[in-house]
Amino acid sequence: MDALSRLRESLSKAPVMWKGDYPYFIHPITDGVPRLEPEILSAVLQLSSKLVEWENIDLVLGIEAMGLPLCAPLSIEASKPLVVARKRSYGLDGEVVIDQTTGYSKGEMYLNDISKDERILILDDVLSTGGTIRSVIDGVKRAGANVVQVITVIEKGPGLAFLQKEMPDIKFDSLIKVEMDGSNITIMD
Repeated sequence: MDALSRLRESLSKAPVMWKGDYPYFIHPITDGVPRLEPEILSAVLQLSSKLVEWENIDLVLGIEAMGLPLCAPLSIEASKPLVVARKRSYGLDGEVVIDQTTGYSKGEMYLNDISKDERILILDDVLSTGGTIRSVIDGVKRAGANVVQVITVIEKGPGLAFLQKEMPDIKFDSLIKVEMDGSNITIMD
């Protein structure tokens, strides 16, 4: 089975829960539960790596928490350093505070060790409304760096399309697109 088929099959089995009025699927790529099998992580690595023009990237940026297991193998394979947008402050020089708002939560995140003019790839687990990615991109800009590309493993909802229109200078990609109708997940072609 090829990488995309493995990812699609794993997603088709994901249970759905509700957080208020927001349907939320539970998947190892987005939640770390159930267990993240190596073949699914490998599929994400294979599919993501093929989308990137690595000569245009200086730094890989992941977003806590699932950005850690997703971005670490990509960083190793590409021989590019990795930083993680964290949910706690370290108070380091140059730390950038990000207001993170999603379809179901609100809080702050923190960026550290991003240098002026660096070209950044962001790899994120899921993009729904686009609120988190929009905030992270703004934080990267405030740090003086440039987001060149954003890859989201799972695209759900209109957020990615909105971001593409808003920020045409950034390349946005998703590995798989889903739609949700209540508690049903439909994998789009």
